[in-house]
Amino acid sequence: MPLFDKPLEELVGYRPARTEQDDFDAFWSETLLQVRRHDLAPAFAQVDVGLRTVDAFDISFAGWNGERVKGWFIAPRGRAGRLPCIVEYQGYGVGRRLAHEHLLYASAGYAHLVVDARGHSRGDTGDRHDFESGPHEPGFMTDGVLDPRSYYYRRLISDAVRALEVARGHAHVDPERIVLAGPSQGGGLALAVAGLEPEVAAVMPDVPFLCHIRRGVTLSDRAPYSEVAQFLRKRPDLVEQTFRTLSYVDGMNFAARASAPALFSVALMDPICPPSTVFAAYQHYRGPKQIRIYEFNEHEGGDAYHAQERLSFLRDEGIAPTGS
Repeated sequence: MPLFDKPLEELVGYRPARTEQDDFDAFWSETLLQVRRHDLAPAFAQVDVGLRTVDAFDISFAGWNGERVKGWFIAPRGRAGRLPCIVEYQGYGVGRRLAHEHLLYASAGYAHLVVDARGHSRGDTGDRHDFESGPHEPGFMTDGVLDPRSYYYRRLISDAVRALEVARGHAHVDPERIVLAGPSQGGGLALAVAGLEPEVAAVMPDVPFLCHIRRGVTLSDRAPYSEVAQFLRKRPDLVEQTFRTLSYVDGMNFAARASAPALFSVALMDPICPPSTVFAAYQHYRGPKQIRIYEFNEHEGGDAYHAQERLSFLRDEGIAPTGS
């Protein structure tokens, strides 16, 4: 895909106005208080996935409304003491997948908590509708979008925060060295949790989704942003109400509240998360930050090259496992 967004010299300084409502912080404080009324109740069951150098655990914990969220906990076999841990959130439509698909971080000596995304394909976590979500397009972007209290991503972000709490409480995890990471939707979730729970060691959002959402909807003709455009094409009377709700989950607004060292990635030919939306979150990010720019890549970003960048970043930040 050719370049379609602003030129790079404009992107690097792109800092649009944020969109949070006056009750943004109160909304999320109330949400997390509500979620934490349920016992986290983490459960870890070791499973044999045929691997010799890592141990894999099928895990579950209480997320939104106490509903069980699934994941994997993968750690080096023969580990001793507490390890730094990568909490990784998944992209749109992905789910937690299979344990042997997540070997990078454990192979590098980290504990790795892979969080399922409720209702997404290849996942195990269900998505009960315990409230009226109203009209919406197929997919998740407009599910419950008429009110931030009923919006789908309120649940998913709540699950993401609870996953961080699971990692903090694990006997083999150093709670001072927890890193939030993920691609696309996972990057947006990592930013959200970093803004809500700033006491993490680092954040690594790759080509993050859910940032500068209104611009993303107007630039991208691909799902998931296209779900919003399709919805508003049929209901133009709901435009401002819809974007008001979306402002409560916008990565720009969370980025302004995050303080951990961050490594972003952006792809200048990305048709799903336009580069200006990523730079919007990056420019508003409050903590120390770096960004890797992939000029000719689409939504895969830097792919395997950027995986090396993430490991180098963790070493440079002093988060590498002992002996690395």
